[in-house]
Amino acid sequence: MIKTNIISILKNEQSVWQALKNSKKPIVLYGMGDGADKVLSAFEKYGITVSGVMASDDFVRGQSFHGFTVKKESVLAQEFGDFTVALCFASQLTEVMEHIKEVANRHTTLVPSVPVFGNVLFDDDFIERNKNEIEAVYNLLADDLSRKVYKNVLLFYYTGKIELLDEITTDKKEAFNKILKLGSNETYVDLGAYNGDTIDEFLNYSDNDYRKIIAFEPNEKNFKKLQAHCADMKNIDLWQLGAYNKNTVLEFNNKAGRNSAICDSGTKTQVAAVDTILCGIAASYIKADVEGADFETLEGMKNTLKNFKPKLNFSAYHRFEDIFRLPLYINSLNPEYKIYLRHHPYIPAWDTNLYCV
Repeated sequence: MIKTNIISILKNEQSVWQALKNSKKPIVLYGMGDGADKVLSAFEKYGITVSGVMASDDFVRGQSFHGFTVKKESVLAQEFGDFTVALCFASQLTEVMEHIKEVANRHTTLVPSVPVFGNVLFDDDFIERNKNEIEAVYNLLADDLSRKVYKNVLLFYYTGKIELLDEITTDKKEAFNKILKLGSNETYVDLGAYNGDTIDEFLNYSDNDYRKIIAFEPNEKNFKKLQAHCADMKNIDLWQLGAYNKNTVLEFNNKAGRNSAICDSGTKTQVAAVDTILCGIAASYIKADVEGADFETLEGMKNTLKNFKPKLNFSAYHRFEDIFRLPLYINSLNPEYKIYLRHHPYIPAWDTNLYCV
């Protein structure tokens, strides 16, 4: 393996923030909502000026966003001629991603990456603070594709260039069939089980045969859906809990869908360290999508990782530092792990996951 200096590669590029600030064309936000709010906050920090806001044609209904009337791309093209698009929303839907790429064919389109959780931005200061950890992970990864995913995701965070994701996107089938290779006697722990869809995913790849399933879901509405979905299943324990590094009560935002997460003020929700729930049960496969509490979740299952080395399927995109601090921590707990990184269809670099065996 040829040693690669990731920091040098990043420093040879222009950051998305600098590219937008230096743009000679008007800058138009594509999208509204939380993502656009975060982007505007970052723009204020870096001195970037916005000239308009657009949405896909079907969503334009004369809305106002931060003082701008939301307009169709065609209307803004009449006003400005050409312009630079700053993408401010996320999607894994094929038709939406294709539309984003069509827009990118007509206008320079950059993705100013903002974190799913927290407010730490991926910029020169972030790189300088974390350069040793960023470099350490590249040579820790188990195969060439993992290293390419790692490099491209970091470059995407820094430059905002969508084409970097096209080069590394693979289907989840590849990870399940070639890396995880689930058997028919697994003890599966699902952290962030939502309505049971990832239990179904597990059953699909384990031929509907398993030893035991233990599932966590903190949101009350989701948990009721999970209970109904799994009502006829055998050898399954369902816990209305969030995963964390200790047993306590925290505030959750209680958002619908998968987005229930720890926040400063919200619904009081019980959380637990996985080790304390398993009580020595030998988990063989653990999937975690825990909305920003990924590192704390690992801290709460360190004995399980040390003693049983379960296969892991961990989200690595909720915070920019997750892509390097999670694999480093896993390696510190059990150096026998082979650590893989994959990016599945999504714009921006969401659904970038660690697979460890």
